[in-house]
Amino acid sequence: MSEQFEQGKAAIGGWRAIVTDLAHCVRFYSRLPVPTLPFERDAHGLPNFTRVVRVIPLGGLVIGALPAVLLGLALVLDLGPWLAAMLAVAALVTTTGALHEDGLADVADSVGGSTREKRLEIMRDSRIGSFGAAALFLGLALRVGALATLASRLDAAAVMAVVLVVACLSRTAGLIPLVFLPPARRDGVARAVGQPARETFWLAAGIAGGIAVVLGALSGLPPLGIALMLILSGLAGLALSGFAARHLGGQTGDVIGAAQQVAEIAALIGLLTTVHP
Repeated sequence: MSEQFEQGKAAIGGWRAIVTDLAHCVRFYSRLPVPTLPFERDAHGLPNFTRVVRVIPLGGLVIGALPAVLLGLALVLDLGPWLAAMLAVAALVTTTGALHEDGLADVADSVGGSTREKRLEIMRDSRIGSFGAAALFLGLALRVGALATLASRLDAAAVMAVVLVVACLSRTAGLIPLVFLPPARRDGVARAVGQPARETFWLAAGIAGGIAVVLGALSGLPPLGIALMLILSGLAGLALSGFAARHLGGQTGDVIGAAQQVAEIAALIGLLTTVHP
């Protein structure tokens, strides 16, 4: 009896840890109003990414929920695929506080730096330069364009599932620099949140892949398209990691944000190549 009680207590503690990590994840990645849980010790501190990584795919689903619903509602109201896609991307940007877009712009601006130190200094500058502005415009245009074209070729339920899958996969792929590269700075958010174990990352990748396969199959997405979303989002994260290793000597929070953006674009375009009019 005592042994069963201890097992039950451990199970409850495990679920509490998962829910707490999910709450920290959603707070960190978005502006969504997540209430303080009764069993949380530090509700508004930086999340510990050595643990939080395992729930990143679930956090992506939470963050993508409102944009997906908004997209589906716009399509049902016959507002057209382009306006629906713009509303969905606007909701994503608003929900996350443009966290990832800021990272993409800062990494793009750093291209103008002549040395590693100068590039890191540029990335810390709150001002946006021409490279950053161009990257922001192109990133938003590619996301809206790909999503709008998908919305014109798929039914509302399927394209809502796409938003959820991409939100899940891209945030998981965005962790690749954090897991496989050392911090580029001695301070900064990327060092403060900790470096996850590779085993934990592969667990998260497996969960994200499972979510993509299940949601994709239920919504009728082509199997090849699902496979390309998985492969290309991962390759995009790896490519951004390789660039950061050569360009900066490691990763920063901006690099992680940029990796999420390129992974999202790659996943959308990969699916689009298999969905024909």
